[in-house]
Amino acid sequence: MIIEQKMAELGLKFPILPTSKGIYQRCLTVGNLVYFSGHVSVETDGSFITGKLGADLSDEQGHHAARQCGLAILAALKEHLGSLDRVKQVVKLLGMVNATPDYSNHPVVINGCSELFAELWGPQNGVGVRSAVGMGSLPGNVAVEIEGIVEIA
Repeated sequence: MIIEQKMAELGLKFPILPTSKGIYQRCLTVGNLVYFSGHVSVETDGSFITGKLGADLSDEQGHHAARQCGLAILAALKEHLGSLDRVKQVVKLLGMVNATPDYSNHPVVINGCSELFAELWGPQNGVGVRSAVGMGSLPGNVAVEIEGIVEIA
């Protein structure tokens, strides 16, 4: 319960996860790796954070949206694993930003998730490899979607 204690100390809460509209698993364990599907930007109450970076949202709002994606990922991992303490390290993140064609601060936005994971697991285990890319649109006009891989003990 160490990770959840850290979350409580930081005042972090799991968001309500939206109901899936696709045919996929939120998380899938293969050996000692857990792959998690794209999780979208949702507030704690489950409402979507929508808008396009470079038009509707500021970098700070995008950063918040990515942090909320991170919390949604944590909620799904907890549901899948039973405890976040089973996560040994973050392996990879793919951050997708709903952005205008001329927007270029995708890494700044996705830092919202990366910083959260670094806070919880430390810079060695909480920071993996990462890509941050812009998309012309995302489902439901959400601001951010993030997928990735973690290693479990």
